[in-house]
Amino acid sequence: MSKYKVVVADSFFKSFEIEKKIFEDNDIDLIITSSKTPADLIEHCKDADAILCTSAPFTKEVIDSIKKCKIISKYTVGVDNVNIEACTDAKIWVSNVPDYGDEEVSDHAIALWLSCARKIARRDFQVRNGIWNVASEDPIYRIQGKTFGILGFGAIARCIAKKLQSFRLGKILAYDPYVSADVMTLHNVIKADWDEIISQSDYISVNIPLNDNTRGMIGANEFNRMKNTAILINTGRGAVIDEKALIDALQNHKINSAGLDVFESEPLNEASPLMKLENTVLTDHSAWYSEESIVEMKTKACKNILEVFSGNQPIYPVNHLT
Repeated sequence: MSKYKVVVADSFFKSFEIEKKIFEDNDIDLIITSSKTPADLIEHCKDADAILCTSAPFTKEVIDSIKKCKIISKYTVGVDNVNIEACTDAKIWVSNVPDYGDEEVSDHAIALWLSCARKIARRDFQVRNGIWNVASEDPIYRIQGKTFGILGFGAIARCIAKKLQSFRLGKILAYDPYVSADVMTLHNVIKADWDEIISQSDYISVNIPLNDNTRGMIGANEFNRMKNTAILINTGRGAVIDEKALIDALQNHKINSAGLDVFESEPLNEASPLMKLENTVLTDHSAWYSEESIVEMKTKACKNILEVFSGNQPIYPVNHLT
């Protein structure tokens, strides 16, 4: 009989061969479930020693019910679906994998930006529908010399900044109250305040984590102060942007366009006005994805658990236990 039991809370992936191999080699049982509600989690995770999850809702009620659990290991970077305070009170580690998709997400942000700036998706649709050479009706502006603003300056944002260096932009600005001007200078970026990014940028990339302080922080006031030629890119968290205000800004041409990989509610509702707007490029929260990133993500999420089972803290702890 195995000493430990690991439960996959929500079976987001098609295959779990990587997890099975890692845990079998360590004589650990792996149980795969598909839990979408707190009630599901209470039922399926009640005797788990560790839990792997993506977006399942680990509320305080759920945390209080998982008496044996030593760690909730997130496959992803974001941990907004887990009540961190309740976990800390219950002496449960919370871990994530903050660095598995830096290259992929930064590539995706650049791709969304270029698609909006050069109107690639829109031109593709027009060509396929017999519309040709409409430049005068749908202007495109030169990238060279423009200002690119980055909101948040963590690992992914730094990858974006590095990849932007070859585009001969006028300047790259970044806002992050937790990162010094000296660090930004090392990345060839100028530290700016929030208002500077919002009002001066031709392009804005959102790379801010979601928490109580950041939810909806880009709203009507911000859109009213952006350039009407501004392009907004979001590969961070959908709820950082007030989606209603964003839709209004796009419909009324307060900004030029938006490239969005994340949304307030996912999957994006088919009735959302974003679906019908021509000045949007939409992808399905897939910026993180490559075959290589999946292997890295799964392996590191499992290693977080193995470290805790060995009496250590996880490799990537989110909370701190005393």
